[in-house]
Amino acid sequence: QVQLVESGGGLVQAGGSLRLSCAASGRTFSNYDMGWFRQAPGKEREFVAAISWSGGSTYYADSVKGRFTISRDNAKNMVYLQMNSLKPEDTAVYYCAADAYGPSSLDYDYDYWGQGTQVTVSS
Repeated sequence: QVQLVESGGGLVQAGGSLRLSCAASGRTFSNYDMGWFRQAPGKEREFVAAISWSGGSTYYADSVKGRFTISRDNAKNMVYLQMNSLKPEDTAVYYCAADAYGPSSLDYDYDYWGQGTQVTVSS
């Protein structure tokens, strides 16, 4: 089992920045590739970013490429999502997730999920 707890969400104006954090506990964190997903009201959950277990490979949705950066610190069992140049359409609940079999953009590939943190971007 891996337990994931997100933090860092909040209300920010368009153009602003937020950094989301995800704290992991349980099984060896460095065994897992990690991802961030988001779900806006009335919409399906969508992929945001993923990072390999070593941090050597990162992947982004086209909608956030160049604005968001995913990173991890295996010594601290943490994964981060730095979000810059935020837009109102980034408003959603953001979830981190752990995948034992390779970084993926597909939510059903992920084994463990956090409870989510709300990000609201005002125009």
